[in-house]
Amino acid sequence: MATARSSKRATYRCSECGWETAKWVGRCGECQAWGSVAEAAAPIGRTQAAPVSTAAVPIGTVSVTESERRTSGVPELDRVLGGGLVPGAAILLAGEPGVGKSTLLLEVAAQTARYGRRALYVTGEESASQVRLRADRTNAIQDELYLAAETDLGAVLTHIEESRPELIVVDSVQTIGASGVEGVPGGVTQVREVAAALIRVAKTRNITTVVVGHVTKDGAIAGPRVLEHLVDVVLHFEGARDSRFRMVRAMKNRFGPVDEVGCFDLSSEGIVAVTDPSGLFVETHHVSVPGTCVTVTMEGRRPLLAEIQALTVLGAEERAKRTTSGLDGSRLAMILAVLQRHARVGLSGRDVFASTVGGARISDPAADLAMALAVASSHTGTPT
Repeated sequence: MATARSSKRATYRCSECGWETAKWVGRCGECQAWGSVAEAAAPIGRTQAAPVSTAAVPIGTVSVTESERRTSGVPELDRVLGGGLVPGAAILLAGEPGVGKSTLLLEVAAQTARYGRRALYVTGEESASQVRLRADRTNAIQDELYLAAETDLGAVLTHIEESRPELIVVDSVQTIGASGVEGVPGGVTQVREVAAALIRVAKTRNITTVVVGHVTKDGAIAGPRVLEHLVDVVLHFEGARDSRFRMVRAMKNRFGPVDEVGCFDLSSEGIVAVTDPSGLFVETHHVSVPGTCVTVTMEGRRPLLAEIQALTVLGAEERAKRTTSGLDGSRLAMILAVLQRHARVGLSGRDVFASTVGGARISDPAADLAMALAVASSHTGTPT
């Protein structure tokens, strides 16, 4: 009797990571998400065998011509994707508000239309006239570029059925809602249903689909974690607000490398690929300046010249400040400890500020030596 009663006990599951627990909790014990644990639906029964859509064939007889890459028209994006857009691929592009996601994807859609392939741009955040204004400014008006302002999933699927594009851009997945599904647009259930429907259409019709995703204040992709598992490619679009320089990083790529970076210059006229961005990360000095050091860092598989600047001053408070911009603060703390212990550079009681030029973010351990030299140079007043 006790066994039968325990088997009917409700199970609670986290909608973010799938963690299960016997009782409800406000915070997931696995991914630490708040309010994501809800009662899981009881299984309906065993799934019966059903007719197949296509018969299984030997893998050697499967044609690969339908999945050959096509250029996006943006060389730096092709570099990150591993050569271009793959038909039927689902791509998730995430980034902070105002970083230029919509501008980049509008340029990709326009370039696709220039090659004679139809592209459908679905906007849920702006009106059609607002997107048209951006297209006029960036010279993205093309006959094969179709524009639809929709926030209903059913209407989006109808547009896809009628226009039959080769490229779909959805801006963004958090603004599209599915009727008949619980929750508001942008919620966990809604985002999962919308993404699953769009990816299903992309796979069955062999359409390249690019979906824009929002990010949280911590920089992680908003919405359920399963969203990143459903798509084939996850790209992060990043850049400082006070800089025109932008970077696209591949965090997941089933069709190419994940260690590649694309560089762009965002301006009022649109977005332009930057094939050699080394000059953006180095400041020109007419005389030798203490506290600066130029290093070679790897961004993906491309070496870049980057300049690190440091400043050390006598602290006004008991606890010294350690401030970084574009650098890892924990690595700076370790380097300061090494300098004080082994190089006898007295930094106790001094505030240390370290940053990169041009808004670059350096995580390569090879830059540790340049960081140490910049700090030591600022402390002693001797140029490197």
